[in-house]
Amino acid sequence: MAMSPADRRKIDRLVRHYESDQPLRDGIKSVESGLRTDLQEWTPLRTLAHFVRGRTKDPDHLRDKLKRKEEERPGWLRNVNEENLGLKVTDLVGIRIVHLHTSQFPTVNAALTDFLSYKNYQITEGPKARVWDSEYLDYFKEQGIAASVNKRMYTSVHYVVRAPIKLKLKVEIQVRTLSEELWGETDHVLNYPAKSKSVACTEQIRVLARVTSSATRLVDSIFRSDAEFKARPRRRR
Repeated sequence: MAMSPADRRKIDRLVRHYESDQPLRDGIKSVESGLRTDLQEWTPLRTLAHFVRGRTKDPDHLRDKLKRKEEERPGWLRNVNEENLGLKVTDLVGIRIVHLHTSQFPTVNAALTDFLSYKNYQITEGPKARVWDSEYLDYFKEQGIAASVNKRMYTSVHYVVRAPIKLKLKVEIQVRTLSEELWGETDHVLNYPAKSKSVACTEQIRVLARVTSSATRLVDSIFRSDAEFKARPRRRR
């Protein structure tokens, strides 16, 4: 369904508000910087997180997000306004925690949820795993994590949290392995905000998803082997 002129005008108005409302922009930047720094310094995560990355959504990406939301769910825009924009668009601030291997996830999840509770961030959605590989679908379900199949061959665990400030703002936190980060960053450059029209690139991205899934399995196996080796009783000479 084609977007109506009224919807297009509303999107323009919301994006102009996002660009021009300095308290909103300052608040968003402050939340991103503070949350990223606090997560990097949170002791239980220091030895688990390979790195923590943050970003704020730029106006052009916000425009594309609003269009995509309305196209996916006609009528969605009716409930969005300048006052609740930071609650309806839940990734104006995005934080990514990248770790090395899958078996770290339960500990990362526990450390993250403890951190969010300590800092008074309210989890409003998640954790939810988005995966394409059936083995990892089963793995996350075994961990008690809601999991669904993502046809884009994307893998990540998502949390949506509300910031403990007067500004009405939700933040998206993603947790994924370093191998999954490679696929995610490559796909983001090629397919966001507009999908690549290259058939070759589309096919290669799907191959890359399989390669990175294999790499994740290999890294998982390496660390399992290391743990098993260290647990073996040592022979006395």
